[in-house]
Amino acid sequence: MIVTLTDQPFEPGVLVSAFCAGREETGAVATFIGLARAEQGAARALELEAYPGFTDAAITEIAQGAVTRFALQDVHIVHRVGVIAPGEAIVFVATAAAHRREAFEACDYLMDYLKSRAPFWKKEHGPEGPRWIEPTARDRTDAQRWDQEA
Repeated sequence: MIVTLTDQPFEPGVLVSAFCAGREETGAVATFIGLARAEQGAARALELEAYPGFTDAAITEIAQGAVTRFALQDVHIVHRVGVIAPGEAIVFVATAAAHRREAFEACDYLMDYLKSRAPFWKKEHGPEGPRWIEPTARDRTDAQRWDQEA
């Protein structure tokens, strides 16, 4: 399992290829790549803040839980911090499992956690200045469904 926070752009295709290499007993790999949006010109950049050592530990803990919950063989998460331009990758999540359902569900579960509960602080920079972004009601509802299924 790999969990990485980085302030540098990353190439999702390279990460997918590396994650898939040599998996002779894996039946499925599911991935999610999140990109920063321009929001029709309202967002010139997205800025994510995290506490080193705390944020990555929290993500690692939820990833370890996903390994158990979904019988995963492996997980790889890369999440950007710092200033991110529209079109750049923010997050990469890959899950490997014996079967597709577990890989898909685990990827969805991890993204719901990262979007709504992971300890990141998000600020959008736009024409009218910066503004803090909170998880939406839908983000919270999406994450809560996993609590009900636990």
